[in-house]
Amino acid sequence: MIGRLNHVAIATQDVAAASEVYRGAMGAKVTEPQDLPEHGVRVVFVELPNTKVELLEPLGENSPIAAFLAKNPAGGLHHVCYEVEDIEAAAAQVAAGGARVLGPPKIGAHGKPVVFIHPKDVSGVLTELEQV
Repeated sequence: MIGRLNHVAIATQDVAAASEVYRGAMGAKVTEPQDLPEHGVRVVFVELPNTKVELLEPLGENSPIAAFLAKNPAGGLHHVCYEVEDIEAAAAQVAAGGARVLGPPKIGAHGKPVVFIHPKDVSGVLTELEQV
């Protein structure tokens, strides 16, 4: 069911500072910041030849990234995202297999439907599925 790795997401207190590390020190192509109020985050993508790194900064105190950073002030790995052909079928298959899908599909940063799977059901890693 899952396809290629779409991105690895890293939570940070400051996407501008984190972006500069990737752009300056590592020579990567970095997108402009994009606010996603419906997800409570500001995102930047570091574009790599084989995948992307998504840098996440909280938008406000109610952001799920704010809660993550309260527990991990230095930031860190937040989630991984895999591509799927059909988000509804993938969510149904995940649920039928006993994993918890965290809500219905929403539109993600790439303008495509996404769902998240509870980290306790995927070896401790929050997992995002994105329809291609």
